[in-house]
Amino acid sequence: MELYYPLILDGATGTQLAKYGYNGDMSAELWSLEHPDRCVAMQKEFIDHGTEMILSPTFCANPVKLEENGVTGRTVEINARLTALAREAAGDKAHVAGDIGPTGKFIVPLGDLTFEEMVDIYKEQVLGLEEGGVDMYVIETMMTVAEARAALLAVRSISDKPVYVTFTCDKNGKTMMGTDVTAALVIFQGMGVDAFGLNCSVGPDDMLTQIRRLREFAEVPLVAKPNAGIPELIDGKTVYHCSPEEFTECIDGFAEAGVMLFGGCCGSTEKHIKAIYDATRNIRLVKPDPQHKELLKLATEKKVYLLPVNTIINQEDIIPCSESLEDLLELEADKTSPVTAIRISCEEELKNLEEHQISIIKPLCIVCDDESLLEKALRLYQGRAMYEGTLPKETLERLRKLYGLVY
Repeated sequence: MELYYPLILDGATGTQLAKYGYNGDMSAELWSLEHPDRCVAMQKEFIDHGTEMILSPTFCANPVKLEENGVTGRTVEINARLTALAREAAGDKAHVAGDIGPTGKFIVPLGDLTFEEMVDIYKEQVLGLEEGGVDMYVIETMMTVAEARAALLAVRSISDKPVYVTFTCDKNGKTMMGTDVTAALVIFQGMGVDAFGLNCSVGPDDMLTQIRRLREFAEVPLVAKPNAGIPELIDGKTVYHCSPEEFTECIDGFAEAGVMLFGGCCGSTEKHIKAIYDATRNIRLVKPDPQHKELLKLATEKKVYLLPVNTIINQEDIIPCSESLEDLLELEADKTSPVTAIRISCEEELKNLEEHQISIIKPLCIVCDDESLLEKALRLYQGRAMYEGTLPKETLERLRKLYGLVY
């Protein structure tokens, strides 16, 4: 099956599983393994109402979340089995995307995991999804750039299939860690994702506001999977009040803002998906056409920066990535230079970058003449960096495709 747009995604797995007897007393993944027929029936219901790409029921099937539910050493097996259920439901009617969700862990210095350890965690899940035969991957409901980058690099190390990334944000377009979604877009489209967007947290109206902000920078198709409104707790139950009719009132606005993949998140049922399907039959899609084409698009973990293509890095402004990096970064913040330029000369200096990158508040320029060191630095840095140095163009082009390096 070939991908085409508009592409209709699915709705809320938890909402639908509740109709089939799931009461939340165990993880949805383990419940689905114990009740495979009900899981398949749930997914078929979405497909029968217009879903063209179903997610594998593996949102919390990474090793961290499985261990929290008392399961260890079975990540590959569980992901493969759950993907097989999605394949059974899809048949030849829908694509199957491997669903990858957050671990809830943080990398140093905020947490106790290194970035490469987080990549390895996700690799384990990806191996199972690949074994199960997914057509593509969806890294969704992301709240931190580090987790999403780790998941993406894990996928890329194992598969060359399409990857979509979606973040969750508040009404102001900020993630839990303060990342503006425009920065996340610039980072991930630079890393070559096939689509980027938003899911969860807010209803269609609030999500449309942020999708319109993404439109300014989007070079890839956008994804919109809003909640069915803001939930309300009634008699101990979570209730979503947005009807299918209300849910699709923003469809034209989403399309005009560059959305090509439409679906629903928490509270959305098969009726919401049917409403989306019907509303998009004759819709006019707008292809990506970003502004600022004449400028360099860089990003810290929090914010987008637009710089002239002729931005000059002054040698006297280059900071050595030494033991005093934290103090030097404090001084750098007060300078008028448009970037923070850091020279990396040896392996030991990468640890400094890892521990102190949180203090980098300007766009980062990495000055380095060693290909291996540069690549390791790009993996560690949770933003989109530019480069200054003498490495050959073919090397820089490879790193651009993998990490979004601007050179």
